[in-house]
Amino acid sequence: MANWSDPRSTVTAAAAPVDTRASATDAGLRGYMLSVYNMMASGVLLTGIVALAMVYTGAVNSLFDAETGKASLLAYVLMIAPFALVMVLSFGINRLSETSAKALFWAYAALMGASLSTILLVYTGTSVAQIFFATAASFAGLSLWGYTTKRDLSAMGTFLIMGLVGLIVASVINLFLQSSAMQMVISAIGVLIFAGLTAYDTQKIKSMYFQVAGTSFAGKSVVMGALTLYLDFINMFLFLLRLFGDRR
Repeated sequence: MANWSDPRSTVTAAAAPVDTRASATDAGLRGYMLSVYNMMASGVLLTGIVALAMVYTGAVNSLFDAETGKASLLAYVLMIAPFALVMVLSFGINRLSETSAKALFWAYAALMGASLSTILLVYTGTSVAQIFFATAASFAGLSLWGYTTKRDLSAMGTFLIMGLVGLIVASVINLFLQSSAMQMVISAIGVLIFAGLTAYDTQKIKSMYFQVAGTSFAGKSVVMGALTLYLDFINMFLFLLRLFGDRR
């Protein structure tokens, strides 16, 4: 009798560490995703603040040549600079410190705000606000689905990335054709592509946590995740605005 042990206590003792590890993983994942969403949302907020500041201070007028009304040199710089920062973040993230990566993300969001300030001159403020909140609601729903779904979205992601390449090619072609009908088609397809990418990228960022958790790369991974979702949000917003926005 002295060697007898209750089998229930054995099961409990064996299961407890597993449950503890599972709870720690869930908490870590939630914290990781919350950091990604907070940084992404903060970037969108900064973009909006800079865009509004550019309009209300009149600085947006410096993006146009006073005599011809065409884009100024500064406008071209603002179009190229964000692209350059994305390239630095994407290809140089391993060499950057977490602080530097965050600084580049904030710089990118601010430059995007300056560049996108011109949309407030083209579309009504009410229209921009309505499309923004519609985009935010759609983004939240799609990202939540991407986070909770058990379906592997890898195949869909490959298809969407191929579609994105085709979309870029079509957009370049339409720069020369200047077809309004083609622009509408491009915008509609763009909304669908970035809606799908929002779900796909959310799942990919969630999966990334299990690779970087506890490593020195975790902080930089948050920055890259935030940048990815930021780009999905901004592009979906712009395509929706082109489709449904009311021009001045």
